[in-house]
Amino acid sequence: MKPIVLNQPDTSYLVIGNEAIARGAIEAGVDFCAAYPGNPSSEIMETLASVSKDLNFYAEWSVNEKVALEAATAASFAGLRAITSMKQNGVNVVSDFLTNLTLSGTKGGLVLVTCDDPGGISSTNEEDARPFSKLAEVPMLEPSNPQEALDMTTFAFDLSEEIGSLCIMRSTSRISHSRGNVVFSPLPERKRIPSIDPSNLRNTFPVALKHQTVIEKLETAKKIFETSKFNSYTGSENPELLIITCGTGYLYSREAINLLGLWDKIGLLKLGTTWPLPENLINVNLTKSNNILIVEEVQPFLEDNIKSIYAQNAINLGLKSFFGKSSGHIPKIGELNPDILLNAISKILNIKYQFQDKEYSDKAKNTASNLTPPRELGFCPGCPHRASFFNIKNALKFDARNGFVSGDIGCYTMAIWPTGFKQVNSVHAMGSGVGLASGYGKLHELGFNQPIISVVGDSTFFHAGLPPLINAVYNKSNFLLIVLDNSATAMTGFQPHPGTGINAKGEPTNKINIEDVCNAVGAKVEIVDPFDIDNASKSIYRLLQNENGVRVIIMRRKCALVQRKEGGFPYKVEIDSDKCIGEECGCNRYCTRVFRCPGLIWDKVSGKTKIDTVICVGCGVCAKICPKNAIILKEVKRND
Repeated sequence: MKPIVLNQPDTSYLVIGNEAIARGAIEAGVDFCAAYPGNPSSEIMETLASVSKDLNFYAEWSVNEKVALEAATAASFAGLRAITSMKQNGVNVVSDFLTNLTLSGTKGGLVLVTCDDPGGISSTNEEDARPFSKLAEVPMLEPSNPQEALDMTTFAFDLSEEIGSLCIMRSTSRISHSRGNVVFSPLPERKRIPSIDPSNLRNTFPVALKHQTVIEKLETAKKIFETSKFNSYTGSENPELLIITCGTGYLYSREAINLLGLWDKIGLLKLGTTWPLPENLINVNLTKSNNILIVEEVQPFLEDNIKSIYAQNAINLGLKSFFGKSSGHIPKIGELNPDILLNAISKILNIKYQFQDKEYSDKAKNTASNLTPPRELGFCPGCPHRASFFNIKNALKFDARNGFVSGDIGCYTMAIWPTGFKQVNSVHAMGSGVGLASGYGKLHELGFNQPIISVVGDSTFFHAGLPPLINAVYNKSNFLLIVLDNSATAMTGFQPHPGTGINAKGEPTNKINIEDVCNAVGAKVEIVDPFDIDNASKSIYRLLQNENGVRVIIMRRKCALVQRKEGGFPYKVEIDSDKCIGEECGCNRYCTRVFRCPGLIWDKVSGKTKIDTVICVGCGVCAKICPKNAIILKEVKRND
């Protein structure tokens, strides 16, 4: 049995931050969970879905984040406790509903968890979702370790019900994925029966009056936050430097102070309740020092708002020096680390600190590099997207009208790099590739004469690809949409979506066929196998010539990782060294230089291509591109 469902109070378990958030929701008696996957948030819903049958609550992967919040809100309106989780980009998607929900208020506890990705480790941006709490005027909490992640989640449900408002909790990559010992509390007995009182209208009218209520709710939250256990002060009572921080910044600050041995000179104010800010608590601590360093990741959210509080009370607090992102002591981009804090504190307090010797650091880095085989960022061996973009590249080259690809978000985003033949021209928000193509497709009326291809994954098609497709058909736009259907939300961990035929619990459900949807909205549809190189390239080329409205090709082939779990590919791949004549071929190492599957290696010694038998999965696509037929396929039994 998974530890997350154990009812053994006061027992400590080693879990990651996202599992701690899921456990916090369970301990709070959550009834309804809905989310859309996105790193670093996915494990929250995966954990909840995996135990939902055992604990008898509802869990779903929704088609996008806005729908997830709307579904969770319905449960809240019915008096149940509900949670939704997403990455920072998802908060953009929910923002329209969020800013209305604020006014209508909630009933059962409702918590939105945003997991931000400082540094954009697995994101198209490193957006800070915290300003949405200020924009929507809802309370926000920020944990600094897995234990706080659990404790804050249960508290957020209670606070939500106390003030009748959604509560946001913001995690970041390092909190969500760091592992720590977390003490569990008892599991509650859940006895809520959902019920809607039709006479209790859930709308935003009258807007101004409801807005006043929102402000009053925030004031209540602020009073609660003034004495919250999630805020703490440690260090000197008369510090030369006061550090105010939250989240991961607290851990890095504490480590830097420990390394410098400066607890007698530095005070550390940790804020776990970051909106609305506990103004009195901050004012009291601002009196302790004239030098204030504010430490946080991504945007200067604390910094700007604390300066605003200071400005209101400057006549009593006197002159202060503020350090942080605006002063350049804390970087405006990327993740923090202890070295950044050591550097900032040393500069402010004029302390000499011996950082790690650069020569030693460079030597260690070079040694590690020499022991690691070079790998470029690219598709997995056997990935259908490599074949899909190979087909797109060939079709556009034959077309010779300087066509281009309007891209989208998913594993296939890697087609912006050489391993995807640099075929994708632009990548923005989910579904925006189709939306941009919808606009490009109207430019022909203004003299534009380049062919347009838009690519979108199967999960993204359901998430945000449908509205721009409908817009394009409705407005008679002219482009070719290629749906890269690998039957998985592969980039975030193979979560199901409406096209997979199973739900979050792994149960069979209605499968929504992408071709049926496209046909229903009036687009012409063809289905091809991207591994069928000749036919797929010809289909793309043919539909590029037929410039009549929106055409759709569904390139359907299972994700290679899914295929591997289901028994693997049917071939053992070998090189016929007599047929491979290397540099003398005239192909200019087409297989290793252009096709770039990591299972193919150029052997400088022999001057021929080799198969990396550890990496090659046996998909067999490379055999179709060799001009000398030197790549040989031998059929094998699955699992052989």
